[in-house]
Amino acid sequence: MSTPASSLSAAQRNAVAELLRVSPVADELGRRFAAAGHELHLVGGSVRDALLGRLGDDLDFCTDTHPEDTLRVVDGWADAIWETGREFGTIGVQKNGLRLEITTFRAEAYDGVSRNPVVAYGTNLLDDLRRRDFTINAMAVSLPGHAFTDPYGGLADLAQQVIRTPDTPESSFSDDPLRMLRAARFAAKLRFAVEPAVVAAMTAMAADLDRITAERIRDEFTKLLCGADPLRGLRLLVDTGLADRFLPELSGLKLEIDEHAQHKDVYEHTLIVVSNAVRLEGDEGPDFILRMAALMHDVGKPATKAVGRDGRVSFHHHEVVGARLTKQRMRALRFPKDVISDVVELVALHLRFYGYGRGEWTDSAVRRYVADAGPLLPRLHKLTRSDCTTRNRRKAAGLAADYDALEERIARLAAEEDLARVRPDLDGNAIMEILGVPPGPIVGQAWKYLKELRLDKGPLPREEAEAELLRWAREHGHMS
Repeated sequence: MSTPASSLSAAQRNAVAELLRVSPVADELGRRFAAAGHELHLVGGSVRDALLGRLGDDLDFCTDTHPEDTLRVVDGWADAIWETGREFGTIGVQKNGLRLEITTFRAEAYDGVSRNPVVAYGTNLLDDLRRRDFTINAMAVSLPGHAFTDPYGGLADLAQQVIRTPDTPESSFSDDPLRMLRAARFAAKLRFAVEPAVVAAMTAMAADLDRITAERIRDEFTKLLCGADPLRGLRLLVDTGLADRFLPELSGLKLEIDEHAQHKDVYEHTLIVVSNAVRLEGDEGPDFILRMAALMHDVGKPATKAVGRDGRVSFHHHEVVGARLTKQRMRALRFPKDVISDVVELVALHLRFYGYGRGEWTDSAVRRYVADAGPLLPRLHKLTRSDCTTRNRRKAAGLAADYDALEERIARLAAEEDLARVRPDLDGNAIMEILGVPPGPIVGQAWKYLKELRLDKGPLPREEAEAELLRWAREHGHMS
């Protein structure tokens, strides 16, 4: 494979600049290992990121010594030490604001049955690099000498922007099937192409992903979706069949035409919505909850598809079905409950806006829209705007104008009524005092009634709120 000299020189200049930034700590650590008779190398993603000019404050090292010896080397030098990865040969260290992970040379493989790797210590750097996932992650720089080791052409692949395995893809993925998902993740993160032989192996071996725990798949998929180009990774998952193993709802969209029965299917529409959501994130950076909601917002369509007598396709209540399917899938992938709740709520609410432009929304409907979205309202705004993907310019402009008008209306009502915290005009203490009742179910029922009244009519004067409460109490037999 030929590599442009200009690309290599640029990468090497990046690496020099990045390594100079961390070398006071890294070289000092390297000298301590050398004094103890051991090797130390900056390795893997840290070397890759240095070559790309984006090395962070988390550095990965490998060494020929075992964890107990590593602990002796860093004792008295490190600002902090943690041993949570010791059973995998890793000792964590903090020094001058840098987080360092030092791992013994490894020879790691799966037994083909279990869901976790069997870890065995290796004896040399070349074998350690060979067992790594991709060539771009199989480079090392010795410390303190700064000798560059690249036995599998990682630097050339970095310049060519290609993802390739050091060993055969089949051997690499047999060792750790999660690497198939990692290939798609790095494609999304770096905007690199995946070598055809690697894609072929991913397709042939997709079922091997079933050996991997839901938690490991979840973490890798989260990184993929938060990548710089998630669509590249998502397409790989679907095209190789990997999505069928843990996110079949995504593949299931591929043959479903949209409600307009025109140029786009739901799968392509969904990818556009994800892309739109990424553009709307702003400076806050990747927002997994927004991206996941964009990805899942239409997964209820296949189950709700219907064709009318006029030939038009409809997906009635697909947001309800989609919310249920999203909840089931995210639970299976062991996402935290609060993350699941937020994504599911956005999926359930993503259609609420449609119909606003017909002039049917009262102030009460706007209040309920805001109240139901709660703290998710900014994300709901972005999701709803992202979902407007029609190529009809007049229709697209109309939808955008309608949502502009809704946001302006929300802002006006919020300024008048503090919509972010809609509460009844009377609190629990006032309800008990007026009705002469102790704490209990009646107070809760009255509170809910007054909140509904508040959403319908907006803020009420104290006298009117009290009169409404008394009327409700008489109608429900709570007054003598």
